[in-house]
Amino acid sequence: METSLVLTGIGELCTNDPRHDGLLGVVRDAALVVQGGTVAWTGPAHEAPAADAAYDVGGRAVVPGFVDSHSHLMFAGDRAEEFAARMTGTSYSAGGIRTTVAATRAATDEQLAANLARLVDEMRRQGTTTVEVKSGYGLTVHDEARCLAIASQATAETTFLGAHVVPPELAHDPAAYVDLVTGPMLEACAPHARWVDVFCERGAFDVDQARTVLRAGEAAGLQGRMHANQLGPGPGVQLACELALTAVDHCTYLSDADVDALAASGTTATLLPGVEFSTRSPYPDARRLLDAGCHVALASDCNPGSCYTSSVPLCVALSVREMGMSPAEALFAATKGGARALARDDVGHLAVGAAADLVVLEAPSYLHLAYRPGVPLVRETFLRGRALSR
Repeated sequence: METSLVLTGIGELCTNDPRHDGLLGVVRDAALVVQGGTVAWTGPAHEAPAADAAYDVGGRAVVPGFVDSHSHLMFAGDRAEEFAARMTGTSYSAGGIRTTVAATRAATDEQLAANLARLVDEMRRQGTTTVEVKSGYGLTVHDEARCLAIASQATAETTFLGAHVVPPELAHDPAAYVDLVTGPMLEACAPHARWVDVFCERGAFDVDQARTVLRAGEAAGLQGRMHANQLGPGPGVQLACELALTAVDHCTYLSDADVDALAASGTTATLLPGVEFSTRSPYPDARRLLDAGCHVALASDCNPGSCYTSSVPLCVALSVREMGMSPAEALFAATKGGARALARDDVGHLAVGAAADLVVLEAPSYLHLAYRPGVPLVRETFLRGRALSR
């Protein structure tokens, strides 16, 4: 039988388990028992069952590991000069996403894998225990497939995003590129992916093209998600709800009809405040979505162009400061909300039977995630019950 471990001395345990108190299922003066990589028991410390080993966290808070349901970690190079130009309002003539596409195509598999491992480790040290990784910077059959093959070695949550933008070599014929994405590229990528995604936005793919990509992905056995309504109002959110996609991401510009559709459909609205922080754009209105009964997730959108942060704690703080969320709602969105956006019921919470993915904070309460922005509050990250820093 697997050995068991009891975490004791938990000043505040956030379980996201409705059997405990409030939205976050908070237990104070708590303990948690891990066995076989899963949560075996939670409750008041004085009621904790015996275990093979014990670890006293010294009165600190424990929260579920963050579930980052939207990231773009498969890339090479960076665009720091582009960021500096954007922040200072100076002219910059480099190619934006095309710069990353060129660097990614030129990188070796080993270079791409090393960069991915570096970023995943960076996320782990900030409390992220589940991460989704998209392709989308290769934009050829070969490069999209190899990026997803590499990503699948790091996470089960891989997303085929061949429909990110039309590559330069087919800029004159977007229809031909959609045919490529839904044909040979999808065939090569589907074995390495769980999800299919499309950027439905002006300058990327229109609603008919997006529908074509998503339906082709579904026919190939992939589940659908979408980038939509980031740069302005548009039909993307409505399409996501029409197709009953698991999640639609960005959701910055929403009409009343969009909000109603999200509430009725159950499609999760994934908000990415790091993008707005990094681009000085308007933040999405999380309060409006929550008050309408919509499901909301928070994720990093870590990418080299519009949001090069891997920090979910930063996104939690931004959502409280800028988007009308309470600290509890923000933590829930970054954990159980992210799990819902990935159709996962084994992560994002610490109920009995869930994966023992958890974070010990260098703080007495989860409130410090928003109260102390920018401070490295993650003392330890546990993945399937194993401390990554010990």
